Amino acid sequence: MTMLKEDKLAAATHMNAVQLKVGDMKVMSEYYQKALGLTVLDETADGTRLGRGAQELVNLQNAPGLQLPARSEAGLFHTALLFNSQADLAATVLSAAQFDQSKFVGSSDHLVSEAFYFTDPEGNGIELYFDRPRETWTWNNGEVRMDTIYLDPNNYLNTHLSEQAVASLQSASADIGHVHLQVGDVATARRFYVDTLGFDETTALGNQALFVSAGGYHHHMAMNVWNSRGAGPRKDTLGLGEVLINVPTADEVGKLAQRLSFAGVTHHHTGAELRFNDPWNNQLRVAVA
Repeated sequence: MTMLKEDKLAAATHMNAVQLKVGDMKVMSEYYQKALGLTVLDETADGTRLGRGAQELVNLQNAPGLQLPARSEAGLFHTALLFNSQADLAATVLSAAQFDQSKFVGSSDHLVSEAFYFTDPEGNGIELYFDRPRETWTWNNGEVRMDTIYLDPNNYLNTHLSEQAVASLQSASADIGHVHLQVGDVATARRFYVDTLGFDETTALGNQALFVSAGGYHHHMAMNVWNSRGAGPRKDTLGLGEVLINVPTADEVGKLAQRLSFAGVTHHHTGAELRFNDPWNNQLRVAVA
């Protein structure tokens, strides 16, 4: 089925801060500050917003009564922080690797990007990455070529780390480049995220993973079943609280609300923003940037 232009998300769509429900606010806030170089933007009894500069990246919500999710449940696979330079990425990777409550789980050259993976103290996945120039990405029939090639972390740091980047860790900008979810099956994810929400499919790994974007990015969101095949709707657990997607205008929010209504997806539309759940109860919010 060919989607009409008005059924697609706007090219200027991008991801924004990810909300996490946390059991130990002190430990988690310390991790995101000391390991990843984020600073506190706002702190209340309910939660802590952290980011780089004025850009919020992570919103920690206090939820001490909730349990950790099982590895096989739907939810967050990782939050991906995008850096403007290889030096800024290297400085954050070094900081994360040196923090004692940080768990390094791998690094990869994905052809479109260079990525390093960590896990926070409550098991939430984190990707730290740098995009290669867009003109070097290879597209074929609407699909971008990505791969998973070993990237030597020590060689990367030796090549790209600088004293200036280490010294300016907290002031170097970063964004939420993409959000990767665990879901129960790829076909349902495609119907929801591509056919209903209006993302473009950029690549897929059979029935294992799906990558989607707006505006020709390699991916703004991804969904996989590597740990969660067959998972049903999420319980209220620690971990992912909300994924925030920004669109450029209120008209874009309205058009998406119409698509959700047509698909029978329950949602709450205030005009400037839209709240709804995906088929696995992952909470999403679409708002004007």
